[in-house]
Amino acid sequence: MQPLRQPSPGERIGVIADTHGLLRPEALEALEALEGVYRILHAGDIGDPDHLDALAHIAPVTAIRGNIDRGPWAEALPATANVMIGSLRIHMIHDRKALQADPKAEGWDVVISGHSHKPGIEETGRTLWLNPGAAGPRRFRLPITLAFLWEEAGHPCAMIHPLLV
Repeated sequence: MQPLRQPSPGERIGVIADTHGLLRPEALEALEALEGVYRILHAGDIGDPDHLDALAHIAPVTAIRGNIDRGPWAEALPATANVMIGSLRIHMIHDRKALQADPKAEGWDVVISGHSHKPGIEETGRTLWLNPGAAGPRRFRLPITLAFLWEEAGHPCAMIHPLLV
């Protein structure tokens, strides 16, 4: 588990996925505009390593490899990641369907995934499942979105943030 500094009250985590080589200015603006974004989690299908650098100008980034991420830069990224932010234990995997572990048994509070491009927040037991949707090219009629995650009274909270494009 990668340790991170303790968040201050009100600080939020920016969660983004499926940029597919298109890091929209609206996504950067949304992450910069919300005071208190102190960490960014990218759930894969980045498409361009320079985008991780652009995100890192806003806040430290933890990123995982998605199915379109290829080449030496992508091979350096893990397929999954476990991070602890405050008291939240977060597991990141690009495709939720590929998850073979039991989040409850692993003690994960949050499972973040991408891949489907469908934004969603779901709670099962004590686990919050978060898919920020896709912030890159539009797929079908799905919205262009990212998400914010934070801890409130020891519990994970999240919201989907639509990008006006």
